[in-house]
Amino acid sequence: MKQQNPETTRTTRLVIGAGPIGSGLALHLAEAGDRVRLLSRSGRGPEHPSIDRLAVDATDAVALTEAAVGAATIFNCANPGSYEHWEKEWPPLAAAILAAAEASGAVLVTFGNLYGYGAADGPMTRHSPLRPNDHKGALRARMWEDARAAQEAGRVRVTEVRASDYLGPTEPTTNGMLPRYANDTLRGRPATVYTDVDQPHSWAYDGDIVRTLAAVADDERAWGSAWIVPTNPPVSMRELLRELGAVVDAGEPRLRRVPRWQVAALGAMVPVVRELRGVAYQFDAPFVSDGSETTARFGVEPTPWADVLPKTARAWHERAIAG
Repeated sequence: MKQQNPETTRTTRLVIGAGPIGSGLALHLAEAGDRVRLLSRSGRGPEHPSIDRLAVDATDAVALTEAAVGAATIFNCANPGSYEHWEKEWPPLAAAILAAAEASGAVLVTFGNLYGYGAADGPMTRHSPLRPNDHKGALRARMWEDARAAQEAGRVRVTEVRASDYLGPTEPTTNGMLPRYANDTLRGRPATVYTDVDQPHSWAYDGDIVRTLAAVADDERAWGSAWIVPTNPPVSMRELLRELGAVVDAGEPRLRRVPRWQVAALGAMVPVVRELRGVAYQFDAPFVSDGSETTARFGVEPTPWADVLPKTARAWHERAIAG
């Protein structure tokens, strides 16, 4: 009896984006036995025998479609730079990825966020209406509606995984408000903050995002809908910084809040601050996500804080003092 080549029975996945989530997902899939093509402009990413790192511009629909040939899944984990560049950079990227999924027949799994929900009046679920507060949320909502319309037209199979602000040991301490504040706190320095730090907030662990992305890829029940990454109970920014600091004996966080009028004045001159004002609503009131339906459907449960906090704090502290 002729033996099958193991390589011909392995599932091929295409992961777009070699940041913390894309790289973590590529390793997770490779260690599960898949063959992974990890695509980024630089061709960087983790080294693993089952990961092929490709230097490709994902806005090039032709090149992207060629890279997707034979892939069962396309994971969109791309992050096109600063907020102020989203309107220019996201539309051609999203269009090329959708075209590659349609041409290749691969399932498209997009890593998204909660911006599309806007200022919700309760915990956000996958059934919550999309009512974005600013152009970034409107853009993410429009991208999802375009993908879902393509599925309803029978052209593709799509799903989206949405996460609240995320944390984990692989996240750089210069990416996002929490890591930036932690960069000072973990060195025992005062941190300048631009939002309310005492509102309950959901935080998604990188590893749980990765497991959710992998879980929805091959399950037909996921397609055509968005799914929320399961999280631990919400905690405020101040409490989270306190708990991270306690791991490395950094002391009580010293947080100096910039008054709103100063933030508004600064935003008129500095684009990145103006864009941060557009998502400040996430800290003006409780901002809570509910991923219980994801847990019930796919069995993904949040990693306990007792595991998340120590390794995150130590990794961030090491990078903070090195920088």
